[in-house]
This record gives sequence, C-alpha cells and structure tokens, in this order.
Amino acid sequence: MHQLTLAEIARGLADKKFSSEELTKVLLARIAQLDPQLNSFISVTEDLALQQAKAADVRRANGESGALLGAPIAHKDLFCTLGIRTSCGSKMLDNFKAPYDATVVAKLAAAGTVTLGKTNMDEFAMGSANESSYYGAVKNPWNLEHVPGGSSGGSAAAVAARLLPAATGTDTGGSIRQPAALTNLTGLKPTYGRVSRWGMIAYASSLDQGGPLARTAEDCAILLQGMAGFDPQDSTSIDEPVPDYSASLNGSLQGLRIGVPKEYFSAGLDPRIAELIHNSVKELEKLGAVVKEISLPNMQHAIPAYYVIAPAEASSNLSRFDGVRFGYRCEDPKDLTDLYKRSRGEGFGPEVQRRIMVGAYALSAGYYDAYYLKAQKIRRLIKNDFMAAFNEVDIILGPTTPNPAWKLGAKNSDPVAAYLEDVYTITANLAGLPGLSMPAGFVDGLPVGVQLLAPYFQEGRLLNVAHQYQLNTDWHTRTPTGF
Repeated sequence: MHQLTLAEIARGLADKKFSSEELTKVLLARIAQLDPQLNSFISVTEDLALQQAKAADVRRANGESGALLGAPIAHKDLFCTLGIRTSCGSKMLDNFKAPYDATVVAKLAAAGTVTLGKTNMDEFAMGSANESSYYGAVKNPWNLEHVPGGSSGGSAAAVAARLLPAATGTDTGGSIRQPAALTNLTGLKPTYGRVSRWGMIAYASSLDQGGPLARTAEDCAILLQGMAGFDPQDSTSIDEPVPDYSASLNGSLQGLRIGVPKEYFSAGLDPRIAELIHNSVKELEKLGAVVKEISLPNMQHAIPAYYVIAPAEASSNLSRFDGVRFGYRCEDPKDLTDLYKRSRGEGFGPEVQRRIMVGAYALSAGYYDAYYLKAQKIRRLIKNDFMAAFNEVDIILGPTTPNPAWKLGAKNSDPVAAYLEDVYTITANLAGLPGLSMPAGFVDGLPVGVQLLAPYFQEGRLLNVAHQYQLNTDWHTRTPTGF
C-alpha cells in the first residue's frame, strides 16, 4: 500500500479497495519503523491523522469524491497548523503552537487530505542540505551518509522513502526542486503568487512560494490543484483562474520548443549530470519537441544578487522573533536589551545568524545603494533575459543541481560552496517563474534531476512535459534500497 501514488490512492479509495483509515494506519506504522533512520519528521500527528481519515471515509460513504479526499500527506514545518507545533526547524519556535491554519493547510484539509505530521527542514528554510535544523540533519534515503537537499529535505526524504505519497514544501531559491532532484522526486515551484503565503512563516517574502513534492508529475498536478488559488488574506496572491492541471497532462509535445541555455553547461557542472541532461533532451525530441540553444547572459550574477536580496528580506522578517511576544525567551534577562540579544543569540542557529547579519549589513545606511539596490537591478535583468528567451521557446530545460547529493557535513565549513549548489534554481525565484524538477537518472547510485522552466502561470505546461517524459522513462519509479 505504501508504494501507491496519490493518483492510485484516489482510484483505490473510489473503488473501495481500502479505506483512508486503513491506509493511514499502514503509513503511520512505516513512519514509526523507518523514520528514526531518516529524521524526516519533526512532529507526527497520529491522533489528527486518524480523525481526518475517519472523516474522509464518512464523506466518501456519503457520496463525496475528490482526488485528495482521504489522501495522506505531510506539511513542511513552516506552514502554521492549528494547535500543532510549527517550529520552522528552529529552537526559536520549538514551543510555538500555531493559533490558526495556513491557507494551504486549510485548503488541503477542506479537500479531505490526512495530515500525518510536520516535516523537518533547514532552520527558517535557510540551507541547501537540511543540516541546519535544530532537530538534526535529515538523511537521504538513497544513501544515509548523504544529504537530501534543502530546505524541504524532510518532505523530500519522507516521500522518497515511501513514508507517504506526497508532501508540501516551499521554494525560496530552489528548496522544492533541489531536494526533489537529490531524492528522485518530482517537485514544482509555482509562479510567485499562485499559492497563498498566508500562514507560511516567511524567509524572503518576494521569493518564497509553496508547492508540491511527489513521485510523479501526475501527483504534483493533483496536490497543486488543492493548493493553488487566490487568497485575499495574502497581499502577494494573484487573482488568476486555476486551470485543471490534470486535464492538460496528456497533451502532445509535437512542436514544443525547448530552449537549452549554453550558460548551464559551464565548468561547475558534473559532466555525468550533463550527459543525463542531454539524454533527457533526446527523449523529449523523440516525443516531437524541437530543441535549440539559447542564452541567459545575466545568469552569472544570480547567486550574488540572490544572496543579497534573500538575507536582506530575512533580516527584516526575522526581527519579529525577539523573545517578547512568542517563541524562545532567554532566562533571567537583566534588561530589555539583554532580553533581545540573548533570546536571538540563543534561539537562532549559526546559518540563520549569518544571513541576518549579511542582510542587515546590505540594508544599512551607506550600503543600501551599493548592495540591495544593485541586486534588485540585476534581478530585473535576469527577468528580462527570461522574457526574451520565452519569445523564442516554450520551456527552458537544464540541470536542477550541478552535483549529486554530497556527504553530510562536507560543506559545513564552507557556506559559499553550499550556496553554489543553488546556481540553476535561484533564477526562477528572482524572476517569479514556475519551475519543475523531475528524475533523470543516477550518478554513483544517487539521483539526478532535470529542471524545466516556463512562462508565468504555465504550471500546466511543465506538468504536461514531465508527465509525457515519465510515461516514456522509468527513473521516477525507482525506490531506494531498504524502503
């Protein structure tokens, strides 16, 4: 039962082959048995899950239907969930129980999903390896000595290990797509504004976007359908109709124009990954796609621009965690200044402190124009490059990551080396574009992903291409040994 995809679960529930309660009990048992190896969950919500599963079975018995009705999922632990710890992977929020549901949580609950728990993540979503969590590193089920990617590494590891069929994640600079690539999953970052950020604890407000992690493009379409839509509570939410993502999966790729940027194939890319990307291009050409080389000339500036903008927004967003209103508070402060300093110094881990310091510096008097303003101008140039490219092609294809998953701890002493792992993903966040990573093969037994980017609100096109690719390849069906 644990090998079933979301789509197969929907069919099984509809055909009364099993109940949501039966399925939920099987998966909760797997989490109890296998997660100690992975550390992919921060909280397991067994009582809530069984209550929601029973309610879903009653709704189905009363004639209701729906692809998500009775489907078990988990939420990345930065989506607020009523009465349940929402920690953001941080000591700062270890004791915080959210007083309300995030819009994404509420929408999926209304659709009938069953919440198995809250997944581990890099602290405040800051990281590419899921090693900065207060609750310890998450292990990659393909090799327990390697990282699963971050910051949505808990969601990715749990789905890859078949502890559940799908999970939510968030993507600020690749935090859905990069762990999807490193754990052999399909992961989708929607267009900025497509999925509500209300109740999603912010890292960098102009970059963050929630999205689905699953084994197949078909499952991502199902989960995105439940997540997407306008939310008047979120001032960055866009009032754009949500199409039927599943309906567009079977469209022909005949004549689809695919652009492959020459900048992607630089010295920093593992040549074995480059070969797998070229193989995926050939597969899509067999399905009727037309491929041409394109250029994204300002891509080289993306990492420095991102690592000014994201920390600047983080330093502002995280100023609310001050030991006064909620979250961690130091013991016996001498005065208000001591309360602020020690609560933040003790509550935040080193990576979060590093990014707050960088962001505060970039926004400080005398440096704003030199750093933050310049980074925003580069951001516009990167967006313009994409707009020019999409006049020539329908989607852009390339690697998701320059390397396969690295060993735990390998980059801890060199933060910049870890930052460089985001080189292919951060441009989509800077431009607000939708992006998808799908399985494309293995290097040394570790998964590799291929990334697809599309114009604004063309998530359906990405899912269509990925689904057609997955109908003709079997990379996404591979399961890690022992799971």
